[in-house]
Amino acid sequence: MTSLGGQFSAKRLGDSPFTIRTEGKSQRSDLACNCQFRAGVGDWGTHRFSSSSSITQGCRLPVLSQLNKTQLLGGLESRGVLRKISDMLEVIMKRIDVLSKMGNTSDSRRLDELSSAINRFQPAGLVERIQAIAQNVSNMAVKVEQILQNSLAAGRVRDAVSGQCEIPKDPRFPDCPSKVDWMRARWTSDPCYAFYGVDGSDCSFLIYLSEVEWFCPPLSWRNHTSTPTYKPRGRRQAAFRTDITALLDQVGTGKESLSFMKRRIRRLASQWGTAAHRLDHKLRRPWRDQKKILVHVGFLTEESGDVFSPKVLKGGPLGEMVQWADILTALYVLGHNLKISVSVKELQGFLGVPPGRGSCPLTGPLPFDLIYTDYHGLQQMKQHMGLSLKRHKCHIRVIDTFGTEPAYNHEEYATLHGYRTNWGYWNLNTKQYMTMFPHTPDNSFMGFVSEELNDTEKENIQRNKVSNMAVVYGKEASMWKASTSLGGASAAFSFFPFSKAGICFPSSHSLAHKCQEPRDGTVPSLTEDHLITVKKAHPVLLCNQFGVHSALQGKEKFLQILHRYMEIHGTVYYETQRPPEVPAFVKNHGLLPQQELQQLLRKAKLFIGFGFPYEGPAPLEAIANGCIFLQPKFRPPHSSLNHEFFRGKPTSREVSSQHPYAEQYIGKPHVITVDYNHSQEFDAAIHEIMRARVEPYLPYEYTCEGMLERVHAYIQHQDFCAPEAPFTPTNVSKSWPGSSSSPFISLPNATGLAWASNVTAPPSWPPLSALLLLVSEEGESCIAKCQNHGLICEPAFFRFVNNKEALARLEVQCEGIESEMNHVFPAFSVVRRECGLQKEPLLFSCAGFSSKYRRLCPCRDFRKGQVALCRDCL
Repeated sequence: MTSLGGQFSAKRLGDSPFTIRTEGKSQRSDLACNCQFRAGVGDWGTHRFSSSSSITQGCRLPVLSQLNKTQLLGGLESRGVLRKISDMLEVIMKRIDVLSKMGNTSDSRRLDELSSAINRFQPAGLVERIQAIAQNVSNMAVKVEQILQNSLAAGRVRDAVSGQCEIPKDPRFPDCPSKVDWMRARWTSDPCYAFYGVDGSDCSFLIYLSEVEWFCPPLSWRNHTSTPTYKPRGRRQAAFRTDITALLDQVGTGKESLSFMKRRIRRLASQWGTAAHRLDHKLRRPWRDQKKILVHVGFLTEESGDVFSPKVLKGGPLGEMVQWADILTALYVLGHNLKISVSVKELQGFLGVPPGRGSCPLTGPLPFDLIYTDYHGLQQMKQHMGLSLKRHKCHIRVIDTFGTEPAYNHEEYATLHGYRTNWGYWNLNTKQYMTMFPHTPDNSFMGFVSEELNDTEKENIQRNKVSNMAVVYGKEASMWKASTSLGGASAAFSFFPFSKAGICFPSSHSLAHKCQEPRDGTVPSLTEDHLITVKKAHPVLLCNQFGVHSALQGKEKFLQILHRYMEIHGTVYYETQRPPEVPAFVKNHGLLPQQELQQLLRKAKLFIGFGFPYEGPAPLEAIANGCIFLQPKFRPPHSSLNHEFFRGKPTSREVSSQHPYAEQYIGKPHVITVDYNHSQEFDAAIHEIMRARVEPYLPYEYTCEGMLERVHAYIQHQDFCAPEAPFTPTNVSKSWPGSSSSPFISLPNATGLAWASNVTAPPSWPPLSALLLLVSEEGESCIAKCQNHGLICEPAFFRFVNNKEALARLEVQCEGIESEMNHVFPAFSVVRRECGLQKEPLLFSCAGFSSKYRRLCPCRDFRKGQVALCRDCL
């Protein structure tokens, strides 16, 4: 395009100010502009400029030609020239307005002065004033010419650079060349690349890979000073809330699952309010940081299938929705700034995800301090956040019902050692997984709440209990029947392993079932005496000494035994006809609303489980309403090794009963766990239940106050983004602050070590004052070792005992110390005198065990009724 200076160029400053030359036709421009002017100096209409131009280049100015000195001699002619000059200056001023925005302020000021002179123009001294104005125009033309020439030169440099970028070979960025090759082949695969300016050229690839992603070095010719700076959010204090109206509005509508959650939030609102006042008084009003929190309920999104919502009113599982409703309420009542997402579209909007398919990362800071989601949501975040997930994953908390162990969480280790599943391998700190029950200390215990009764309600319940009334735990008809497929058979054996006469065990390949006559009411041993082969389409079989009964017959026989003593009630969902799976002597109420179910439980003496579902909230609700919970003991325990339900879950945990928490942390008289295959034991349990008199009981950690206390402690103290304070190398001894040569002291009974009180403790939560270091036996996990001493294994303490000093204080004989990735380390072998220290902190594991090693187990105490927190954790 022809420049402004080319159209108006003074040959020399000494020439007549009006010997203005015109050049030939302008060259065709590759850059387009469209300018519309309105009357008035500097008043722009619309501008449309090519985005590839670094400076707004002008529209064609009117060409003034055939002007010479003779035209200035007459008054009328002079005034005509003046008008043309004024018009010309008006156009120049408009053009310079644009140039001035690029920093050419001095020229802009000179034109402002010139315009002011024109406006003050008077007829007197006409020729002199015209000559002065013309001189100014000539000077200004030279300046404009210089500005435009510099701009065009810079543009040519950039154009050359953009077409001829060399791919850097920087050892600090070894992946840069391969990433550029990938971009060349795939940059059109996701619109997000074009959104960030990628246009297919190597330079655009390098700009993207160095400024949006981080695989290539910064480009020297790019302006890196213009990168926006993000100010950290100011601290705000969180204040307890008791009005849940705003929360109900945020939960939204449109799904039956959301309606269920809102009904639960409303029903428990007064108890949450009371709990907030109690906790506020207990904490003595310390400063609590208000966090910006996103809650993305992935399993309720349409993209994940949302199989739960359609089943809410048909007897489907409600445990997850119970927990999510309570999590939302706890976070809200604690006073945090909450956003709720139940769709991928909402997730993208809250996170500021660029348009496209999720290949590009976020460029700004994460707009939230914490993100609570589940495995479905985690997968969706990976899909839409791209590489940003790796950068921001320390902010994520994963609600995980059954838990994730370190061996399954570490991707490389899981792949190499056979722990890879569809759910693990995220390389998080395993404390970022939050469980429904405190069964896995490698994870954080989130929990849920049950309705708490006042003293008057407890007295009424005890007065109105019916001693011979039982309610069966199982609201789906499928829980009362056996599956007809092999995959379901395993589940069916687990649900109903209580044939009085015997039980069938499926073989791994031939669908054969081996049965033997039971002796003394015990589970039959496996022999070849009674081999029964059934086809896949046949029902699962139970055995007695005479032959075989169907699973339904075996279950019905079990219920008949119970029916001798008690009236049996069920709450099995049905639409028009009574479910045929439910025996005729069972009084089925159908699926009951929560309040009616509560009334039924308040009358019943017994709440009995069939063995499934595992670890749900219903037994705690029954116990809180004064029922005794009777459940089957699993021999052998169920796990991913022998049970289809747990196969593929990222845990090796062995489940000893239907509800291990109720068995271990509540126990008798509220919970009775027996072998249903042992008829005498089962009979005795029924008689014991009928004679017993128990009060309603609810563990503190499942009250509203207990959950608020626990979640508050996590939010204020758990920080997985900050680097951990350095500690002693794993294989080096050192001098410790204070008078002691070691940070550990022996316990009085010489069974382990504690942290020395005269040694300065590094920053840690839980605090190191809670540490008790014990040594497991071969084949014993640290979970079991700590539990046997009334303690809890604390994975946060592993890094303080993963060193030579701890081994020396325990007087372990080590001929050699190896540091490697092994989920049972730190540990030692007595026989081989080998000691192993942990190389990968993500593999510190309370759950791991090995028959070859004795493990170093860091244990801690816990608050009464709150196993997630140590005594000094608040």
